[in-house]
Amino acid sequence: MQFHHNGYVSGDPRVLPAVGTGIDRPADLPDEMDVLVVGTGPAGLVAAAQLSRFPGVNTRIVDRRPGRLEIGQADGIQARSVETFQAFGFAERIIAEAYRITEMAFWKPDPSDPSRIVRAAVAPDDPTGISEFPHLLVNQARVLDYFAEFMANAPTRMHPDYGWEFRGLEIGEGEFPVEVSLVRTDGPDAGTERIVHAKYVVGGDGARSSVRDAIGAVHLGAQSNHAWGVMDVLAVTDFPDIRTKCSIQSEAGNILLIPREGGYLFRMYVDLGEVPEDDKGSVRATTLEQIIARANEILHPYSLDVRNVAWHSVYEVGHRLTDRFDDVPVEEIGERMPRVFIAGDACHTHSAKAGQGMNVSMQDGWNIGWKLGHVLAGLSPQSLLATYSAERHVIAQNLIDFDREWSTLMATKPEDLDDPTELEDFYVATAEFPAGFMTQYQPSMIVTDASHQQLAGGYPIGKRFKSAMVSRVSDGNPVQLGHHASADGRWRVYVFADEGGQGEASSVASWARWMAESAESPVVRFTPAGAELDAVFDVKVIYQQPHGELDTIASPEIFLPRTAKFGLVDYEKVYAALPDDDVFDARGIDRGGVVVVVRPDQYVSTVLPLSATDELAAFFEGAMLPSPPAE
Repeated sequence: MQFHHNGYVSGDPRVLPAVGTGIDRPADLPDEMDVLVVGTGPAGLVAAAQLSRFPGVNTRIVDRRPGRLEIGQADGIQARSVETFQAFGFAERIIAEAYRITEMAFWKPDPSDPSRIVRAAVAPDDPTGISEFPHLLVNQARVLDYFAEFMANAPTRMHPDYGWEFRGLEIGEGEFPVEVSLVRTDGPDAGTERIVHAKYVVGGDGARSSVRDAIGAVHLGAQSNHAWGVMDVLAVTDFPDIRTKCSIQSEAGNILLIPREGGYLFRMYVDLGEVPEDDKGSVRATTLEQIIARANEILHPYSLDVRNVAWHSVYEVGHRLTDRFDDVPVEEIGERMPRVFIAGDACHTHSAKAGQGMNVSMQDGWNIGWKLGHVLAGLSPQSLLATYSAERHVIAQNLIDFDREWSTLMATKPEDLDDPTELEDFYVATAEFPAGFMTQYQPSMIVTDASHQQLAGGYPIGKRFKSAMVSRVSDGNPVQLGHHASADGRWRVYVFADEGGQGEASSVASWARWMAESAESPVVRFTPAGAELDAVFDVKVIYQQPHGELDTIASPEIFLPRTAKFGLVDYEKVYAALPDDDVFDARGIDRGGVVVVVRPDQYVSTVLPLSATDELAAFFEGAMLPSPPAE
């Protein structure tokens, strides 16, 4: 964390100075706004949190509830989400309060007495060490609290406008073409209707999304014929793995056991069996007592004495996906630009047993959030917004395909599996997918092809930028390179230097001069007039030499930008490889020097040699708008 650059800060450094729309921000919902976000769930709140870092963008987020969510239904936090939390500044705090998953136990009928269950296997949760961050379990409400705090501390001083329900919208003409109908849901004005106008609308309003209905998006898919009871409980039990994530398969059915934060609470997904086609939802009337009784049958010979229930529900597994994630009909894609977007459960629903819903929804929100910020700030063309549906629809389909296979295996009796170890084998073999790291965006205006991928094999184009340990040259501290990238809406340009190091004749020195001075440089072309050198592009260098052989101030100016009102030098953009954990070796980086460009949402856009300045310029030519000259 960097602060004091505008003067000594004696309070919480996470509270940034109010700027732009954050100055005298009106408490009441205005008549016009740049972006209206509907729903304070994971997708909507992350989109709003990202937009809160764009001071000139007027964003409001509404929710029909009277206040914050108190008990969330989701609780699984995959490692990719924890990387996201790091960018939003709260990974360490939420790790401290969450339950950490390190392994999963698999219980099955005892071959000698199938009426009893026995532990058959234990599998590591992250067998390959795919992330430096853990797999967590923590209540969704706490996750949302942290994003709301980030928003409130941001320059725009954003906070949710609770007590407003979305009723409908019409898309017309003008500067604020989306007319939105809202109604007050609480207080003395309950029932009052209100019309507001926005440039864009993001619907993160859940599986029964009214925004989805308003744009005519088609929700395709069907309910499963299998029902589950879920409960968060405090209980006394003799089951030995009650504080371990477990898959429990017995003759009486199946349980997915999820320990919760705090050391005592746990969640159980309890198999309620097949549901007849003519059930018409009557299985949802299953009582809590019936769920507990079924859990005890499945756990035999162990018992469960439930002392307190925090929350419970009954649901049928459904796999649904909308035909598109914005208001542009499929047959009109490419003919006009979108104005309304849907995210999270509004456009994809599935079972909860793979712990994916909240995680994928947050990536939806981050994806559309930074893109709206760039378009509204005048940094990127409106065509950037069309990439949201194109990118996230594919990811949602992959998720549903995975979840269908996983939930089917979970509901299958052990004797009906082709292989007795099929469930645990699938869990280990597919660990990268549920952890959130199989997302790979295809070539577009913000993702190139793989022409130069061989230069940095450890940074696949289209996949998330995987952090690595390096040494900060200014003080010798070993740090995670990716942890210095916050959710501030900036592009990251990581320059892995050639063997010439800081020498004037090195390739990286020539590249740095071009980046700082050339009329074709993205920094020169697309940084707004009067803005700081790194206002849009956060450019860092990683040298091959140990930090003790380098001099911070000998690095080119592009890596030592001046910042804030005193023009202080930022010394935290110059790094060196660690002798015993060399990032060049760890990520397969060519020793001739490589440039890795990373989007504001942490996904790799391109990999280029230092000599490919024309290609770098051409890439940003398609993704950015030239900055207007200073007046």
